[in-house]
Amino acid sequence: MKIKITKTAPAKCKPKYKNEAMLGFGKIFTDHMFTMPYKEGKGWFNPAIEPYRDFHLDPACICLHYAQLIFEGLKAYRGKDGAIYLFRPLENARRMNNSARRLCMPAVDENLFLEAVRELVIIEKDWIPKGLGTSLYIRPTMIATEPALGVHASPEYLFYIIVGPVGAYYPEGFSPTKIFVEEHYVRSAPGGIGYCKAAANYAASLYASKAAQEKGYTQVLWLDAVHKKYVEEVGTSNIFFIIGDELVTPPLGGTILPGITRDSVIQLARSWGIPVMERPVTMEEVIIASERGLLKEAFASGTAAIVSPIGQMFFRGKEHKIGSGKTGTLTKRLYNEILQIQYGEKEDPFGWRLKISG
Repeated sequence: MKIKITKTAPAKCKPKYKNEAMLGFGKIFTDHMFTMPYKEGKGWFNPAIEPYRDFHLDPACICLHYAQLIFEGLKAYRGKDGAIYLFRPLENARRMNNSARRLCMPAVDENLFLEAVRELVIIEKDWIPKGLGTSLYIRPTMIATEPALGVHASPEYLFYIIVGPVGAYYPEGFSPTKIFVEEHYVRSAPGGIGYCKAAANYAASLYASKAAQEKGYTQVLWLDAVHKKYVEEVGTSNIFFIIGDELVTPPLGGTILPGITRDSVIQLARSWGIPVMERPVTMEEVIIASERGLLKEAFASGTAAIVSPIGQMFFRGKEHKIGSGKTGTLTKRLYNEILQIQYGEKEDPFGWRLKISG
């Protein structure tokens, strides 16, 4: 399908940001968006890039009542040479289709997904910040649009993409964060939709996250729903521990998101000869390792922050310092390596980087 492009009139274009240092995350959106509707029996049709606008949805839309809503998150980066790069975008397309399958939503052709992202980013290239650590955040989303009350899969959908310039995800920047270990509430359970990038997962996390932030913690560390002792993930990110000489992370088993950055960290570490273990890890093991001086580093991984060092964790009424409490050597190395690959400043032996302009 050919993407129809309608440009925003110059007089209606939004004023550009003036200070990259004040960008924040997810507050600014550009002048254009991609949209493509779907109808059962017809499939996807009328792909278009058009002026950014409000949607007019019927109050009975299924997405508003039964949470048939999925999304992805990726970024476009401006290199020092002025070129524009994407990082593993086909993995986002594949993961979105996995989410769609679980929520009874239609798949989007991977090549069309990539073409829509590429065309939209190129049109909005003047919005991409220049500073290292800044980027153009890309949010592909699919919503169920049938106006109907009654729990069933919608026969109608809208796939759309919006983009906007962003700075650091956490106010702390690349500094150690404080994590609250949550034992009462759970994010997902076996057999559920924990591995999907679905809106319902994030709604389920809000109450505990808000309570943790009010106590001064950056994020919540979720435990498994059955035993409430196995580590799962941190807020919106996967988690890694350096215990002894091994890099340890919980295995993918249907309850945590299969992070693209998580996979990148694993591949990088193994290429450096670092033993990586994808295995169940309990909080008891983490605390014992900390007390014995074996827990050297911990960090979260995700598209928004790449890797985010963890300096301390609160568990059962006590603060536990991770290593020295400062950003660890491997955490810093992983962050810098992935960052430099994303911006075209280092060789990309894995073929992760996709140059789309310049």
